[in-house]
Amino acid sequence: MHLLVDISAHGYGHLAQTAPVLNALCARAPLRLSVRSALPRAVLAKRIDAAFAHIVEARDFGFAMHNAVDIDLDASAQRYRDFHRDWPQRVAAEAEWLQAQRVDALLANAGYLPLAAAAKFGCPAVGMCSLNWADLFAHYYAAQAWAQPIHRQILAAYNSAQAFLRITPGLPMDDFAARQIVGPIARLAPRQRAAIAATLDLDPQHRWVVIAMGGIDFPIPIADWPQTPGLTWLVPHDWNIERADIRPFDRQPIDFTQLLAGVDAVVTKPGYGTFAEAACNGIPLLYLERPDWPETAHLVAWLERHGRCAELTRAQLTNGDFIPQLEALWRQTAPPRPIVSGIDEAAAWLIRSFPEL
Repeated sequence: MHLLVDISAHGYGHLAQTAPVLNALCARAPLRLSVRSALPRAVLAKRIDAAFAHIVEARDFGFAMHNAVDIDLDASAQRYRDFHRDWPQRVAAEAEWLQAQRVDALLANAGYLPLAAAAKFGCPAVGMCSLNWADLFAHYYAAQAWAQPIHRQILAAYNSAQAFLRITPGLPMDDFAARQIVGPIARLAPRQRAAIAATLDLDPQHRWVVIAMGGIDFPIPIADWPQTPGLTWLVPHDWNIERADIRPFDRQPIDFTQLLAGVDAVVTKPGYGTFAEAACNGIPLLYLERPDWPETAHLVAWLERHGRCAELTRAQLTNGDFIPQLEALWRQTAPPRPIVSGIDEAAAWLIRSFPEL
């Protein structure tokens, strides 16, 4: 069976949701696996255990971004108008592509064009994500007359799938006729501080705080932050910061989930992957305010029940003025960790949806 998995490159959260399910699925059934994504193969291979063919293309764009949290609404609106200008022809061309690739089944996170094309081609297809572009598009553009036909096309594409697996936590998706709610999806890792300290040359007696903004650039003037005794910041190596209390976490070969499970806290933006993995591995989290993003309220409400978290303003993140918030999180009693039930639930749904498995 040839399974095509379409993974959005709009951040790393879509991969973080999809890869554990693929790994579970491939352990149960032999597959010819193709992954279509604009994410680099090296990034995909860190999460996907099975062999796969990589098709370096994108069938969705989500939104044009100024940075990790700020949407370029005008540019995004133009992209959607362009994308949907010849929508029937676009769907037909995608269906021809699927047929030429001899795709037997499709899993999409969270593109909708592949689902519409699969329905036209007669190929079994399932969507899966904590969010969808129909609800997000409507949130920003519903009041504009030009957007209504586009929204109907996006929603119809999602509803053409055999199922849409809404991962917990996530948007409600009440308009999704084939919505199926599954539990949280996250990778787990043991807490291995000694190994991390040796790999990254860290003082094991220090507190370690990783800053990860979800795979989309977000400049932070961390070099200007005041130093805090006993605290080390872990940041991407391409920030090129040389300071004794700041270390790159990705210059050495270390799995991000293993790193996350060993640190004392994470600073991030609202997004599924880091929120879910922090909660499920018991790691406190500080998140940047993002009130305009529709998913934020649902992610935060879930994290407040299942983890230790607090919100940061932009000024706090810019100035590094949040050490009291970190210390308050460390004083809190950790709640019971969420059960990572979504992986097996999603894999079971896919097996039921794809008869050839």
